[in-house]
Amino acid sequence: MANPFSTTLRVWQAIFLQEALVRLFGVRAAWAWLVVEPAAHIGFMSLLWVAMRRGNMDGADLALWIAIGMLAFFLFRRTAIQAMHAIDCNKPFFAFRQVRPFDAAFVRAGLEAFLMVFISLFIFIIAAFTGRDPLPHDPLLLIASAGGLWLFGLGYGMTASVIMRLAPETTHILEILMMPLYLISGTIIPLSSIPLPYRDWLLVNPLAHGLESARASFFATYHVVPGVSLEYLCLWALCSVCLGLALYRVYETRLVMQ
Repeated sequence: MANPFSTTLRVWQAIFLQEALVRLFGVRAAWAWLVVEPAAHIGFMSLLWVAMRRGNMDGADLALWIAIGMLAFFLFRRTAIQAMHAIDCNKPFFAFRQVRPFDAAFVRAGLEAFLMVFISLFIFIIAAFTGRDPLPHDPLLLIASAGGLWLFGLGYGMTASVIMRLAPETTHILEILMMPLYLISGTIIPLSSIPLPYRDWLLVNPLAHGLESARASFFATYHVVPGVSLEYLCLWALCSVCLGLALYRVYETRLVMQ
């Protein structure tokens, strides 16, 4: 009788290899576009803030402040989108009873985290060549922040994928939500510049806590916005993953058969 643990590992390995080939070599220079998108965003926003004569951001280097915020948000966004479409992109695997919807979502999210590590390293190497110090002063805080954002992206994507199956008309709404989240999470606009009580309203968004914590892990002198809590992000992340797992459990047959 096959060991369930080894069977699961083989399933994850098969999905991972298939997804990696599609993401990196599905179209011409697909691997290059994975780096070009965040690099172009970071470069454009850095030039924009420099043109506004802003040299630092709340005690942090401007370019690194933008790079860390964008990379942190892209970690969430890309993970969520990959998990949202995991079932549709892996339908052939569901012909095997060992493969479950969670396997596809988890492996796609894991691949995205793997790719984001290399993308971030590439961008930080460029930052080092420009004379900046891209090393975090609190690596554990960075790992916790990135882990919370990744888990929240996984939970959001799993939950959204079930909602999209039950109500297909919500597909565009759930994808469009990424743009307002990008704007209200402090990715390109510092939360410290938002006056009260509007800032407190923005802090309801757990992504803002993740981005601020990620920046705080790099800069010892960074002025973190009052009220930021990494525990708040982790609570949202765990709740979203549990909700996604529960929905997958209840609607598993419908998700696979549609």
